[in-house]
Amino acid sequence: MPSIFQRALGDAAFARLHPQLQRRFGVGLDSGEACIGKGVMSRVWNAGLLVRPFLSLGSRRNILVKDAGRDIPFQIENYPYVDSYGRETVTFVRTFPGGRFDATMIYNDARALVVDYLGDHQHIATPLALSVDDQGGLIIRSGRQRFLEGPLAFPIPPAATGTATVSEHFDDRTGRFAIAVTVSNPWLGRIFGYWGSFTVEYVDVADHGVPANVKPRREDARC
Repeated sequence: MPSIFQRALGDAAFARLHPQLQRRFGVGLDSGEACIGKGVMSRVWNAGLLVRPFLSLGSRRNILVKDAGRDIPFQIENYPYVDSYGRETVTFVRTFPGGRFDATMIYNDARALVVDYLGDHQHIATPLALSVDDQGGLIIRSGRQRFLEGPLAFPIPPAATGTATVSEHFDDRTGRFAIAVTVSNPWLGRIFGYWGSFTVEYVDVADHGVPANVKPRREDARC
């Protein structure tokens, strides 16, 4: 079966991705591969005092990181596995010196899109809109967020959320993946972001296994 990203984009759009991005976002149960990226973020920034309480709160559940500065080491781990609800899941665990930004992604057949669960307890779920630009890069935009906890499940007011835009490309000249992330709030404007580059290695999941620490501590079937 195609990866969750290929299913969401469709075969024609997926084929327009740079070949290196096709392999990277082809990670899934059928590929049998995990993708481990390591590099440096040229800049990690946030909006300062206005958002520090949100960053501090989010960092407790691996939803946001408090790092800020230049030339900050970075790692991203994409492992495919089957979660406790039988769903093909791909981890997006981004590690900075000061913390982690965790996400797990599944494909929702009914909505024909990827759903991104944020944090190590899957408290926030957001649909993702995927597209391919003229350079063969992948553009990801997050949608309306929902809060999930116990019996509670409700849309989060836009004023209390951040909308993420992710742009990822492959640079043939350097042999590196380039990434840029911006998180914006409708009242505060741009509140968090980073950009930089990294290289990847692919590992056989059957041989390597899926580390327990990249999986969420709690899973939620709702999206």
